[in-house]
Amino acid sequence: MEKRLVCVTGLPRAGSTLLCQLLAEHSEIYSDGMSSALFGAIQMLRARLSDSDFMLAQLDNEFDRAYARLRRSCRAFAKAWWDETDCPLVVDKNRGWLNQIELAEEVDPEVRMVVCIRELGQVFGSIEAQHAKTVWLDFPDDLASRSAFGRSEALFAPKGVVGAPLMSLRAVQDRSRAQQERLFFVIFEHLMAEPQQVMGALYQWLGVAPHALDLENLTVRPHESDSYYRFKYRHATKPKLLPPRRHEIPTRIDRELQHRHRWFYEMFYPGILERNAPK
Repeated sequence: MEKRLVCVTGLPRAGSTLLCQLLAEHSEIYSDGMSSALFGAIQMLRARLSDSDFMLAQLDNEFDRAYARLRRSCRAFAKAWWDETDCPLVVDKNRGWLNQIELAEEVDPEVRMVVCIRELGQVFGSIEAQHAKTVWLDFPDDLASRSAFGRSEALFAPKGVVGAPLMSLRAVQDRSRAQQERLFFVIFEHLMAEPQQVMGALYQWLGVAPHALDLENLTVRPHESDSYYRFKYRHATKPKLLPPRRHEIPTRIDRELQHRHRWFYEMFYPGILERNAPK
């Protein structure tokens, strides 16, 4: 059976671990919930082959045949990644996919992407709350010694943990209509408030049968190594869906995020801008 690829991508601390857990509850969807190494592997494969003198020589001599061989082999490598499952849909979670839609299309011409979104202040608040629990451990990018405002500046910088996927999200506006139609946005706050409705719409969009989730009896799944992130971005799954607590963050940081990333709030949270507009 030909498997279809579903990429889970988007912002950090925006519910991707939970979303993968809920997707895995469906019998037609394979989702192990881990951040996948496949994305990095095929990028490295592409880079190495692009630097190969032998590959380049073959392209010089007979481009169409050599390139078709390259494409066929790389697709076969990616498809072999999920050989252990018979499910028709396979989930691959990696924030990098959103910036490489054309590469995902090469892996699977029918690829779909589920993009996790969360209000930026709450993304930052979630990271700060976890830092407060692990203050004796530094961040992988050495942010512990900075002020909260300094951490927010670094996290939301163009190459920051939040800023990089945020820039990929902004670039979606420049994608073709066909590529934009591959995307399904899951708003974290909506998912937590109405999980059955959100997941029902997602199942329908993915083309699988309806499925009623038992939110009081979810399967707890192994999660990726939190030590890799110095325990600043935890990934635990739970046996039932619990409403998240709201994180309080400094007003200065909250307003700065809304000002600097106004386009994001206009797209996903226009009500927040309306509430904070000068009277």
